[in-house]
Amino acid sequence: MSFFRVTFPLSFVNFINQASRVVMAMIGPALALEFGLSAADLGLLSAALFVAYCLMQLPVGVALDLYGPRRVQAVAAAVAAAGFVVSALAAGPWSLAAGRFLTGMGVASALIGILKAHTAWYPKERVAALTGIAIFLGSTGGLLMTMPLQAVLPDIGWRGAFWLMAGVAAVVSVAIALVVPSSPKREYHRPLIEEIKELGPIVASPIFIRMVPAIIVLNGLHFTYQSLWLGPWLRDVAGLDEGARAAMLLVYALGAMAGNLLMGQASTAWQLRGGSAFSVPVIAMFGMLGVQSLLLLPGHAGVPLAALWAGFALFGSCASSAYAAVAQCYPPSVAGRVSTAVNAIMLALVFVLQTGIGSVLDLWPRNLSGGWNAQGYTWAMAGSIILQGATIAWMALRRTR
Repeated sequence: MSFFRVTFPLSFVNFINQASRVVMAMIGPALALEFGLSAADLGLLSAALFVAYCLMQLPVGVALDLYGPRRVQAVAAAVAAAGFVVSALAAGPWSLAAGRFLTGMGVASALIGILKAHTAWYPKERVAALTGIAIFLGSTGGLLMTMPLQAVLPDIGWRGAFWLMAGVAAVVSVAIALVVPSSPKREYHRPLIEEIKELGPIVASPIFIRMVPAIIVLNGLHFTYQSLWLGPWLRDVAGLDEGARAAMLLVYALGAMAGNLLMGQASTAWQLRGGSAFSVPVIAMFGMLGVQSLLLLPGHAGVPLAALWAGFALFGSCASSAYAAVAQCYPPSVAGRVSTAVNAIMLALVFVLQTGIGSVLDLWPRNLSGGWNAQGYTWAMAGSIILQGATIAWMALRRTR
């Protein structure tokens, strides 16, 4: 199957997904001041996208298995476009949250749609590498929401940013409908309730119970900082101005792009040598733990600070190889539901992390510039280190059993 008929067009749903997440890291501080939001309020506003993302995982996974990526992804991109329009027209935080929620519904199939398409059309040994390439291409959406957006933001404002994304999403919807082929036909369709019941054995399997907690914390931390809290952290802890924050977010986006590409390629190369599909994700888990520990140390600036956050993004963007590793443990017919089950739990965790960090920051008074106390960020990251360490310990414990 042609790369340009499957991987390339479907990667643009992830382009929309990445842009919708990173944009809040850029405009979040301005929204907090404009609408008078607390840190917890801002966390809830950003997390509205992930609530919808989470709730849609089950129906999207079933839809992908039944109807295929072409139809599902074309509709999803159109829904995301509608969400961007609602966000652009928002008169207050509640209507903006509604737009974010609708956008979340639209981007909910971004990763799992690619995984499902690759599982259907390519040998399993190529799935991780191709998925990494697709996410690498899609990550350019997050890249454009950093310095390029900062350059035009004074002219178009945050509403203009949403209008631009709405136009892109509409074009992507039409392109997918016209270019992507229909999936290989299933031999039969069972009732929807029968399809849903298969989730029980998936989440109750030993491999799911052992590996998924550590995988979702790894990816959840990446989502949490990329989609909101990195921007405020750079302002309140590192003391960077708007231009420097945009440059650092660009570095983060480049780290994520490199991680998506390199982790997938490394996982495929390792599997072709007879290694475990989980080796690369486990290395990324320990890498993320080390980077977070170093970020707790004071005095980072310039290149060392950029290197740490690039490393944070690189290790955190191991989702493609991690999800592919889990999906390979199940029959291809349920690959969509396996990935959605992992994604749903991860997104629920992102909601907890985003709002939880906001609640921690609100324990300290705001500073004179309207930001939050640096000590709050330190305690929040220390908590995430403890959480990740616990999931790694759980993974090791289940192996000994």
